[in-house]
Amino acid sequence: MRTTVLAAWKASPARFREDANAEEDFALGGYRDRLIVELAQNAADAAMRTGVPGRLRLTLENGVLCAANTGAALDETGVEGLATLRVSGKRDEAGSIGRFGVGFAAVVSVCDEPLVASRATGAVRWSRSESAALVGAEPALAAELAVRGGHVPLLRLPFEAGPVVVPEGFDTVVRLPLRDKAAEQAVRQMLEETGPALPLAMPALGTIEIEIDGDTRTVTADGWQIVEESGRFTAEQVAELFADRPTEERNRPHWLVRWAVPADHGRLPKDVAPVVHAPTPSDEPLDLPALLIATFPLATDRRHVAPGPLTDYLVDRAAETYLQLLASLPRTPRLLDLVPGLMGKGELDAAVRRAILRRLPDTPLLPAISPPADARTGDGGSPAPQDAEGLFVVPGRQASVVAGPPGFLDKIAHVVPGLLPAGWESRHPALATLGIRRVELADVIDLLSGEAVEDRTPAWWQSLYDVVPADDREALGAVPVPLADGRLVRGPRGTLVLNGGSSLDPSLLGPLGLRIVHPEAAHPLLLRLGAAEATPKSVLDDPLTRATVSESLDSADPEPVAQAVLALVDAAGLTAGEAPWLSALALRGADGELYPAGELLLGDGSLAKLIDQDVPFGVAAPDLVERYGSRVLSAAGVLDGFAVVNDADVLLDPDECDHDLDAEDEWLEAVLDVLPEADVPPVAREFTAIRDLEYVADWPSALALLSRPPLRAALQPLRALVNGAIAEAPSYTSWWLSHHPVLGGRRPTSLRLPAGDPLLYGLYGDAPEGVDGTALALIGVRTTLADLLASHGGPDELLELLADPSLEVDRAQLRALWIALAGVDPSRVAPPTAVRAVLNGEIVVADADDGHPIGGNGHTGVEGLVATGGPVVVEAPDLLPLVASRPLVLAPFDLAEALSELLDLPVIGEEVAGEVTSSGEKRPVPVQVRSLLPSAPLSYVEHAELTVDGVRVPWRFFEGAVHASGVEGLARGLAWAAGQWGDRLAVAALLRDPEAVPLLLAEADLDS
Repeated sequence: MRTTVLAAWKASPARFREDANAEEDFALGGYRDRLIVELAQNAADAAMRTGVPGRLRLTLENGVLCAANTGAALDETGVEGLATLRVSGKRDEAGSIGRFGVGFAAVVSVCDEPLVASRATGAVRWSRSESAALVGAEPALAAELAVRGGHVPLLRLPFEAGPVVVPEGFDTVVRLPLRDKAAEQAVRQMLEETGPALPLAMPALGTIEIEIDGDTRTVTADGWQIVEESGRFTAEQVAELFADRPTEERNRPHWLVRWAVPADHGRLPKDVAPVVHAPTPSDEPLDLPALLIATFPLATDRRHVAPGPLTDYLVDRAAETYLQLLASLPRTPRLLDLVPGLMGKGELDAAVRRAILRRLPDTPLLPAISPPADARTGDGGSPAPQDAEGLFVVPGRQASVVAGPPGFLDKIAHVVPGLLPAGWESRHPALATLGIRRVELADVIDLLSGEAVEDRTPAWWQSLYDVVPADDREALGAVPVPLADGRLVRGPRGTLVLNGGSSLDPSLLGPLGLRIVHPEAAHPLLLRLGAAEATPKSVLDDPLTRATVSESLDSADPEPVAQAVLALVDAAGLTAGEAPWLSALALRGADGELYPAGELLLGDGSLAKLIDQDVPFGVAAPDLVERYGSRVLSAAGVLDGFAVVNDADVLLDPDECDHDLDAEDEWLEAVLDVLPEADVPPVAREFTAIRDLEYVADWPSALALLSRPPLRAALQPLRALVNGAIAEAPSYTSWWLSHHPVLGGRRPTSLRLPAGDPLLYGLYGDAPEGVDGTALALIGVRTTLADLLASHGGPDELLELLADPSLEVDRAQLRALWIALAGVDPSRVAPPTAVRAVLNGEIVVADADDGHPIGGNGHTGVEGLVATGGPVVVEAPDLLPLVASRPLVLAPFDLAEALSELLDLPVIGEEVAGEVTSSGEKRPVPVQVRSLLPSAPLSYVEHAELTVDGVRVPWRFFEGAVHASGVEGLARGLAWAAGQWGDRLAVAALLRDPEAVPLLLAEADLDS
């Protein structure tokens, strides 16, 4: 062989160059990291050739890799195959892995002295140095060898080898002294990465033993689920599919597809590369949780699958085989992890995925506890297939998944076709790929209707409630509920559940039209979903009960309704006014007629003795009173004493606040006027009112009842939440009483407490004796001037009273009233049209515009009194002579401005000029005056006759100077200028008798 090869090279140095380049390309290119794969491949083919169990031992020690294998010995054909390129000696061996004749070239990348020896046939070796020497000895090749730097094709020149010891138990050994440390490290890495993919791709190779520096591990195909398909191409297929393939491939017209997954259906182990094996590893990525081994045609680089019709054919076979693999696995949720996603990592990966996904939804793979929708089990049709466990086997397109525990799925299987068992994740991404229909809980609930559930007993429904997923309340809102009357309704809301210890009789409650859950279906879940526990109180509060009560007067047979409601009222222990809507319940009166309960009186009740006998009330039938008692009938709205209306969280809005009370809308308007303005209606946390006040005839007796507990609570102010704060307003009851003549024929707001504020005397009448004073105050009877002015509308009321000439006040009282009114915010008051004032020394009521007297003080007579102008507020005493004939509002001068604004009246200074119109002489103020008036001016202007605006006056303080005529005028002017108006009389005495100063000072010291 050496001679022949050397002769060929000498004859054509280009051939030498071609062989050198080809070997180098394979060693450094397509087979650079395939050494272990190629050694395993040769071992597998050797074992297959003799039919013995394949076994390969790979030993790395002291820089030498030894590969010992069982099987056929190295023969002449084998040596020829190893020593040539692209000429495989196995081309006629069906099932062999080697098929290209270049695999052994992988040794060239790490070794310069390879050796192969078989126990039965001997050994052959190769040597780079010896080959270089032979080539270098040939003149025709020397120049090319020099160009190549002494590099020669290693495997083209085999050499004889002496006897070699083959390890016991093996037939052949390959010995590879590694070129250097880099080569040794590369081999070490390849050995460490060797995994079960090799024995899976080469079934003839049962065991691979790897020993590195004394540490041994064994690689097998154990623990894998394997499915494979193979076949032989017909001549027509070869012509069609191999048209673009080399001749020697066409001479191997068979195919194989093998899929393998770990037995636990987990991801591929780390030592199995996620690539296509064709059948040895390629560089084609395959990101599936399974290993694909197939006889794909490879491109010339031996690392990628060549596209073309043969590859397309094998892709389809791979997809079909993958479905067989899935079908062979246990039908557990782990199958979902083996469903490919849509995106591949390469063209081949994507093609395999597409082929699988086209077939997958229609392939029966999935277990179902119910048959698919189109399964025919009768009329001669084929029954739905079932497995050994009795589960139906359905394709994804006919499968459904519902999230829930096993018990729940068993309950609903009859309404959900192709239902997967429990444990199949309802939101796994593979569901859409398989075409599985995800049925939401709300849809399952909708399916529980019609014929599907018409034969289900209440106990069945209770067992369903036991297992239904209760965390999605919205979906369960429409779950069917069987009722005691045989109906099946949608949704627990509005139903009533009788507890085990309930004393309620469903038959007694029948006339109320209630939706009472059948006792055998009662379950806590229904309460969580909106059903109410059927207590007497909850039954009464049910909207159906209310509707039945409101319509009972028009009912053809109201007696059963009355019996049911009165029994519930008795059992609930209701009190009068607690459920005001019960007053619409139709009950029999003593005259045999039907009345709303709120229009019936208890014959011996306290209210019957107070009301007008002509009002349209009936008297409750005696047998009702005897059977149910006054407490139950009162709670149902029959009037015993005053009926009390109680409510909570009442929205104070005309459209919302309606308790069927007399003049309730007027009260509400008054309350909203009292409360602060707000963007949203105020809310009364508690609302209590006495009804039927408009029918009372005996008010003394009625007030005696109302002023005592518990009815007295209805008089307390209403507390409302406004803008986040609590504000008070009159309660309905106190407001109503304050607006009606309930106290001796007079309205409470026109009266005052007999022991009340004396400043209100004459303006208000005295309230009658014998009624509690606090209660009187609550209904509007006036107590003090301060309380009156602080109340809503109180200042306007006082001004109106002062404008009434029939009422009498004395001058000191009037002054005190003006002082109090001066402290009122003018924004709270509407200016009066008439005012109480002093005209020519008389108290009169004068028109606010022109001042003419309207009436006197406690009488209408005003003879001889004529006003020369409108009322004015007096702010300075020196101007009084200028307005002496006009009505005067008199109060302390420092309050004049406040009263002027409150009453919308001018002060004197706004009506007159006040200029001094006479001449005088400047005089010094007597020194003695300063003992009483330390801040008095040093001088004044003395006038023989002082005139202001042409009117004779005793004094005037004008432009910072005191003008006076006479002692009295001077004393007033000096006291006013010094700001000690109260000392004016003492100053006059001093001016008349200067010697009296010590005595006057002593008297001044005694002032309080």
